[in-house]
Order: sequence, then C-alpha cells, then structure tokens
Amino acid sequence: MADMKAYIQALLVTNPMIEPVVHTAIQALQLPLGSRGLDAGCGIGLQTTQLAEAVGPAGHITGLDLSPELLSYASGLVEKAGLAERIAFEEGDVRALPFDKDSFDWAWSKDCVGYAPLEPVPLLKELTRLVKPGGKVALLAWSSQTLLPGYPLLEARLNATSVGMAPFAMGKKAELHFLRGLGWFREAGLKKRSARTFVGQAHAPLSDEIRRALIALFEMRWSGVEPELSVEDRTAYQRLCLPSSPDFIVNHPDYYAFFTYSMFWGRAG
Repeated sequence: MADMKAYIQALLVTNPMIEPVVHTAIQALQLPLGSRGLDAGCGIGLQTTQLAEAVGPAGHITGLDLSPELLSYASGLVEKAGLAERIAFEEGDVRALPFDKDSFDWAWSKDCVGYAPLEPVPLLKELTRLVKPGGKVALLAWSSQTLLPGYPLLEARLNATSVGMAPFAMGKKAELHFLRGLGWFREAGLKKRSARTFVGQAHAPLSDEIRRALIALFEMRWSGVEPELSVEDRTAYQRLCLPSSPDFIVNHPDYYAFFTYSMFWGRAG
C-alpha cells in the first residue's frame, strides 16, 4: 500500500510537466465530438479527464485498470473535476477486456498496452476487437529523455542499466520494443497506420512545481541504478542527480531538459 501511495504521488507530481504533451497527442487524434472511447490502463484517471474534455459533453469515456486503489483515486479525481456523468471506471485486465465487440468508437492506452512486459500484438488485437469499423486505436508511451545536459555519456550509461531500460528488458526481442509499434499495428490488422513523437521540455528559471516534477522524474527513471554503475559513474550520479547534492544539475541557472512521448495509431478494419 505504501508503494501504491508513492506511485500515485509520483504521477501527481510529474503531471504538470507531462499533461501538456498528452494534451497535444490527444488533439492530434482528432477524436469525434460526442464519441464513446476506452482508456485502457487508465491509472488514476489523469488522461481520462483529458479524453473526456476532447470528446465534449455529449461524449463518454470508460476507464479500465487492474488496480482498485488506482480506480478509487481516479473516481475521486473525476468527481472533483465535475466529469462523473461523462466518465465511468471498471476494474479489468487489458489481456481480456470485459466488453463486447464494437463497444466503442475508439480505444486509447497510455504507458500500458505495448509498454508492459506483455506480448503487445494480442493486447492490440483485443483493443481492436472493441472498436467499431473505422474507429481509431492509439498507443502513447514515454520514449526518451535528455535530463543531463552536458553529460551525455553519463546519461547514456544510466539509461543502459536495467532500471534505465525498463520496461525493455535485456535479452528482449527487438520487435517487442515500443518504437516498433507500427509493426504491431500491421500484425493486428489495423489500417491507415501512423506514428508521431511529441516533445515536452523544461528550462530555467524553473517554477517550484516543475522543479518538483523533475526531481520525481529523476527518481522514477534512475532510482536504484547505483549498484550497476562504475565507481566513477556512481560518484557523478550522486553529484548531479540527487536533490541533496549542492551540484544537483536541476539547480543550474541555465538548465534545460526535454523528453518525448511517441504515439502509434491506426483504424479498425
């Protein structure tokens, strides 16, 4: 339970930095006003509310997640946003979605389908089963970051650790990497396949909100990497990447960082 509370807190703290990128991705999909959609792996509902706003008051979103704790938080968040009549949540597994064929006009998944240690094509086919012919299926996921300007070799080595590569584990087939998503969409039979990458950024002077988001992002990306680092890299990591260090890189007066989310989508046949 403590881990779940920490996870929810990390999502909330990083959201001010990530929300604009997700908003741009949703806008790029051009979801029809009044349509009904599925948010598979909705978590605490942060993107579910954005999807509801995109389809307007006549639309409806169903958020699905395996975790009752996350869904409980999501319900409270939606209630506070005044969107309870336009959003419903259900507990369920993306591997066996509890909905009939053609139940939705479109389906979406962020940092879940295709980004978990599961075979992506069966999950994508399951999403496609629920979407009416011609409707869109979209996957959005974190795809890269540059958080250590001036230290590209250190950042590359941090990203090459088992934590830094997650969820793409060492020894995994190249075809299962998220950026091979167009191939998954082809195998799943989706038409008019497309891909696009969206960039988020932060630069000095940083607001307190964005600074907290960056600290949480550092912890999410590289927490626990030290045992895999050389002595030299461990020293550099502790100096540049820990908020308690006087040389914490986020405090640099000229700090700049960016990160990317990539989206793949196609239409049900």
